[in-house]
Amino acid sequence: MPHKMTLTGSATGPLREYDRYVAFDMREKGSPSAPKGLKKSTFISYTVFVAKKAFNKTGLTKKSIMHEKILIQGEPTLDIPIDECPGEIGIICFQITVLPNKNDKEANDSKDKKEAQQEVAATKQEEKQEPVAKEAKTVQPEVNETPVQEKKAAQPKKQQPIQPKGTKDVVSFEDIIVPEAFLKTRPNPVKTEEVIEFVKRTGHLDKPLTIEKESKVLKDGYRRYIVAKTMKMDNVPVVYDYQK
Repeated sequence: MPHKMTLTGSATGPLREYDRYVAFDMREKGSPSAPKGLKKSTFISYTVFVAKKAFNKTGLTKKSIMHEKILIQGEPTLDIPIDECPGEIGIICFQITVLPNKNDKEANDSKDKKEAQQEVAATKQEEKQEPVAKEAKTVQPEVNETPVQEKKAAQPKKQQPIQPKGTKDVVSFEDIIVPEAFLKTRPNPVKTEEVIEFVKRTGHLDKPLTIEKESKVLKDGYRRYIVAKTMKMDNVPVVYDYQK
């Protein structure tokens, strides 16, 4: 009988498209406990291969697949070329399902309840204040000044985004030129995922990229370049490697 596997989670890297199928990477950790005398299993990275027709039926996109929780049912394979399968194990997907996010549902229900309670409280307060409605009309000139005051108060809130330590400048991602030598390499997917998780937590890269000041050619930090591309970052922090 064929081997069957089930994976749950989100994609840990960008969606890759081929002729008749798409591929993306996932990662799962082992059980928190193991039988006595045996070592606990560590993270295992998987590369999932899904037929385009099946993938399109889910409604997932290149952006949403990294945030939606999905369930994969399929079987392992060792016949995929290594350049198409960066994960430790390749999975041929027979069924892909988008799972509901229970936390979001509970949060929405709680929000709806709070809004309903606030509406009831506001209605009761308006009923109590109806007798003094005429007196409230005398303070209308102060209400007209409120929008101006709010605009003035809102202006100082604009702040520059936080950048990693050592950043010398911030440049447009589109201006950076990647040498062909970097394009032929594939960064470790586990370490790449760690940087992606860091960006999700903090909103910025863990370290700046190193580029030549004049030519904008990338000298170091290809993994962070891949992460910036995956996270759709418009600008990236850099330090300069001056040409001699």
